[in-house]
Amino acid sequence: QVQLVESGGGLVQPGGSLRLSCAASGSIFSINVMGWYRQAPGKQRELVASVTNLGRTNYADSVKGRFTISRGNAKNTAYLQMNSLKPEDTAVYYCKAVVASYDYWGQGTQVTVSS
Repeated sequence: QVQLVESGGGLVQPGGSLRLSCAASGSIFSINVMGWYRQAPGKQRELVASVTNLGRTNYADSVKGRFTISRGNAKNTAYLQMNSLKPEDTAVYYCKAVVASYDYWGQGTQVTVSS
């Protein structure tokens, strides 16, 4: 079992930055991949970025060059540094951890980009 808690969302102006954090507890040494997804109103949840336990990263085309995903040294945290934010980045952001073939999700944190 893995429990995930996200933090760091909020309201930011276009061009601004936010850093999201995801803290995992439970069977953290079984986590293979951690990722960030987002869901905007009326849209499907989509992958934003992911990082494996070997440090391999993957990004959605829409965030490449603006967002950076990383994991903490203790491997039980994941971060999403978001720069040059755009109004279209507005969504609820969810953290996901993959253990074997099972996905664990956090409760989500709202990110709103607006002037």
